[in-house]
Amino acid sequence: MRIIYRNPLELWGEPSYNRPWISVNGAGGRLVIANDPGLIRHILVDNVKNYRMSDVRQRVLRPILRDGLLTAEGEVWKRSRKAMAPVFTPRHIAGFAGPMLTETERFASGYTDGQETDVARDMTALTYGILAQTLFSGQIAETHGSLERQIDHLFETMGRIDPLDILGAPSWVPRITRLRGMRTVRFFRRIVADTVDLRKERLARAGDDAPNDFLTLLLRAEGPDGLTRDEVEDNIITFIGAGHETTARALGWAIYCLAEAPWERDKVEAEIADVLAREADPVKWLEMMPLTRAVFEEAMRLYPPAPSIGRQAVEQDQYQDLTIHKGAQIQIMPWTVHRHRLLWDQPDAFMPERFHPGRRDALDRYQYLPFGAGPRVCIGAAFAMQEAVIVLAILLSRYRFDTLPKTKPWPVQKLTTQPQGGLPMRVSRR
Repeated sequence: MRIIYRNPLELWGEPSYNRPWISVNGAGGRLVIANDPGLIRHILVDNVKNYRMSDVRQRVLRPILRDGLLTAEGEVWKRSRKAMAPVFTPRHIAGFAGPMLTETERFASGYTDGQETDVARDMTALTYGILAQTLFSGQIAETHGSLERQIDHLFETMGRIDPLDILGAPSWVPRITRLRGMRTVRFFRRIVADTVDLRKERLARAGDDAPNDFLTLLLRAEGPDGLTRDEVEDNIITFIGAGHETTARALGWAIYCLAEAPWERDKVEAEIADVLAREADPVKWLEMMPLTRAVFEEAMRLYPPAPSIGRQAVEQDQYQDLTIHKGAQIQIMPWTVHRHRLLWDQPDAFMPERFHPGRRDALDRYQYLPFGAGPRVCIGAAFAMQEAVIVLAILLSRYRFDTLPKTKPWPVQKLTTQPQGGLPMRVSRR
């Protein structure tokens, strides 16, 4: 129980990295750890109707996100997904490249040569700025405080699995840690309510001249046959509080991995310099920078932003010789799947060549799950990939990031895979 509360990633021993699946009786009932790509496909795609969101996952996330896209189920989820889909079409995402570039250049100009900084916190600030400029057209209400610290506190308190969650205690039994986080939840809820009111005022004044962004599309989906006001706010807080956090963590880990592997960093820096000299349009960078993209993908393999996917069996099910009992908790762990001895060569090594052109296609679709899979695959995956390459291209073209003697990050699961102690690094102008 102490390990589950402190850091669930430390719970998984050698069997979890060597067996296709494990089925055991745990404190909260039957538990299945699914590592086999075929089994993962069975749960998330082929027999998806038999698996709902797990009770433990919902006990952790719903107090924060309520009926946001990550936690909603059934018709509420379908309404939200339908309302957001137009924002994440390829045409819309391409339109975000310019603001992503502008915001990254603005952020990069704040670094000074020789500066020591926490790259993990920096990436949180940068990706939040990009989120505000793209999905909200720069019109998120004033936060009146250090957003990065508020997000840290949110994940430190609300983002942990409580032992009472594992034991199946009723939701009305207080979780002491989460009680400490309710003030932060109210902080974000206040920002969201103010943001909605500001945009509604603008829509009333400007009509069709208002930005046709994520926020406007959500508000236009509000109504008797669409989203409720609460559902609109839940989805906004999902993207503000968690939507950019996954990309931020992956970017921080990618920069750290490159600092620890200078031979890979040299290749990436050369690729970026070559492309930037020939192509100014950031929309094209994702396809023109395969080595940079591969570094980001390999960082997400080693340090998956969302390290666990929880499901629960509605009825008894069978996969090969594995019986999945009704009510069983299912843990699909990108953390263990991405480091599994049966699936990867040198699974603990940083080897971006796994994702180089011609090699990535050899991977099974269900052995690499940074954005999940199936109907609930991350709606913002293409957005995040474009954002990541633009950010890495600008930062690495201007600066070199080096670790310090005190840079000893330990991965900790607090909803996302976070570096305990941050990522202190030195930034040097190139």
